[in-house]
Amino acid sequence: MIEPQPAIQPQSTNGTGTAGKKRRFGGTEAQIRSALKFYKVLAYLTGSMLLLLCAELIARYGFGQYLFAGGTNALTGQPFGFGFADAEPAGVIGGVNLSVTVLIVHGWMYVVYLISNFRLWSLMRWPFAKLVVMALGGVVPFLSFFVEKKFHAEVEAELAANPQAPQRY
Repeated sequence: MIEPQPAIQPQSTNGTGTAGKKRRFGGTEAQIRSALKFYKVLAYLTGSMLLLLCAELIARYGFGQYLFAGGTNALTGQPFGFGFADAEPAGVIGGVNLSVTVLIVHGWMYVVYLISNFRLWSLMRWPFAKLVVMALGGVVPFLSFFVEKKFHAEVEAELAANPQAPQRY
């Protein structure tokens, strides 16, 4: 039977008397790089959708406007193409409320972003605090761009510093 091994295993002591640590990953280098690419793409997409969501919320609550595509202008009865219309009373009848669409798309994209966070976090065997910081990237404007850059560099550095760690299979 194969005994489970901890993520960090002690090695022999060096000249200073302290034990060195051997780094182990939860997958192969290819799996980690794949998870990193998936995380990077979703970090940028989710961050961009979050910025679009912030702009939509400013338009809605700051100016009382929704973004619509199609429909009929409620005041004139003319066809409405694309643009902002009053939220209350309804400025457009029918059509697609793109403001609500942005909310829905960002919500589902954030769920997939969390999956990418968990996948990278579990393969790298990082502490739980890093998962929390990664998750905050999808709800704090601009944070996903900075967090992605930081963690991307960290993964690359850990892979380069521990070439033996991902060789599991």
